[in-house]
Amino acid sequence: MDFILEHYSEDGENYEEAIADLMETRQATRTPTRDATGIALLFRYYNQLYFIERRFFPPDRSLGIYFEWFDSLTGVPSCQRTVAFEKASILFNAGALYTQLGAKQDRRSTKGLDQAVDAFLRAAGTFRYIHENFTNAPSMDLGPDMLDMLVQLMLAQARECLFEKLELQSRESRNVDICLDLAQEAAQVAAVYNDVHGLISREPVRDYVPESWVSLVLVKREHHLALAHKHCAAGLLAKPIAEFRMETKLTLEHIQESDGKTQMDNVIPKDDNERRALGRAHLRESLVLHEESQRLQRMCRELKGKQALAKVLKRAHDATLKNYNDAGDEDDLRELLDPPHIVASTKFQLSITHPDFGQHGVDDLFKSLGPVAIFSAKRHWTAPRSIQLQRGPGGEGFGFSVRGDAPVIIAAVDHNSLADLGGMKEGDFIVNIDDKDVKWASHEQVVRLIKQCGDSISLKLVTPMDRNYLKKPVKTSHHDKGSVSASSSSGVSSGQPSPAGSVTTAHVTRRIPWNPFKKSTQRDSRDLTFDNVILR
Repeated sequence: MDFILEHYSEDGENYEEAIADLMETRQATRTPTRDATGIALLFRYYNQLYFIERRFFPPDRSLGIYFEWFDSLTGVPSCQRTVAFEKASILFNAGALYTQLGAKQDRRSTKGLDQAVDAFLRAAGTFRYIHENFTNAPSMDLGPDMLDMLVQLMLAQARECLFEKLELQSRESRNVDICLDLAQEAAQVAAVYNDVHGLISREPVRDYVPESWVSLVLVKREHHLALAHKHCAAGLLAKPIAEFRMETKLTLEHIQESDGKTQMDNVIPKDDNERRALGRAHLRESLVLHEESQRLQRMCRELKGKQALAKVLKRAHDATLKNYNDAGDEDDLRELLDPPHIVASTKFQLSITHPDFGQHGVDDLFKSLGPVAIFSAKRHWTAPRSIQLQRGPGGEGFGFSVRGDAPVIIAAVDHNSLADLGGMKEGDFIVNIDDKDVKWASHEQVVRLIKQCGDSISLKLVTPMDRNYLKKPVKTSHHDKGSVSASSSSGVSSGQPSPAGSVTTAHVTRRIPWNPFKKSTQRDSRDLTFDNVILR
């Protein structure tokens, strides 16, 4: 309220309700609901901060107001004297909520998997936006290395859900080609989790995130590598080699990569014996990887207690073991060789969904202060002053003209006119006409009010200290369409002082096509993981 009185020369008590609404919304953002309503609340508050920052935080000086948030993983409080920290923290909470929405979806259904993919992509887009638009954050969770890792982690989880959707849709009918597609998709999931492991293992992220995160990323990598070999084996063991299409053989050659040392090099079997041997080799490798994923899960103290995770890993291992036993028990020296690597590839490109701030529009709580483009913390002007103009019979006019919209500006003041003698200056903003606030009024509305005033007019004006406001508009022809005047006479007054007792009328210049003071309708685009992510 003090800043409103100091900077805007208005009584701060008139904005007590707006301040209360702001603080109530801010308090609500600390405990948002874990659904779309909670996310909408966060984005609405973020959009409101766009106005708050422009209204009350001058770029050339600090008000000494600290914004405090608690680190999402450590709980350590952090402070910074900038609204940007508050805005970044609100966006981080929105990203965290998206991760929780993705994690709680029913991944046994196609619809649930689609919703999970959407939530993870929105989380990735939110974290990417923070990474690209906010710097020098005081807390670790908003640091560039951490945000980069979170973006890749969200993309990995989205790709994992896509793979699960493909498995679900093809469960009833899988031919050789579908099995080989699943093998490559699983290998792709393993590859992206391997990339995440590289990011989460480097300093300073490694020392910040819980150890269970690192372990779970490794578990997922080994698990999906195992699934890749299992699906490749399922395709090889599905039917005799004689029934393989040429396209299938080319796919086999493309998705398998042998280093020629301890690996089998017959990526395209010549007969059924080689086909079975290659298939069993892939199953054997799958069993080894399943066992490794279970070992990693047991080695982590926190993951060891996750019974749901343990059941998923054991079920996958048992299914692969059954397939291996059903494939026969041949005594072949080739059993000593490893299968070729599965080449990671995908047919699906993921697109990050950036925050759509326009979807959560808000009204400026302090709108009555005037258009934010003019009446902002970085603009300076004089306190409002009252001007009383009274013209007598036979006068020609008040001697001023106006232009622009919201607010309307004094375009010209005739020398020695009533307006000039009354203290009106070129470049003044009209903020009040006969006790009516006109900071948001259009050019036509102001002209109409001036006409209605008759021979006596009461104005409140403010003079901007930025002289750029005083640039004159390009002169327009009297024949331009859309011209507006306050009387039937054309042009402005002659500039001669009005004789006593004369009857005058106010003259208003034509409205120029381009108005540098018109309120913008476009919003500034710059402003505005796991299910155990903690809200800030």
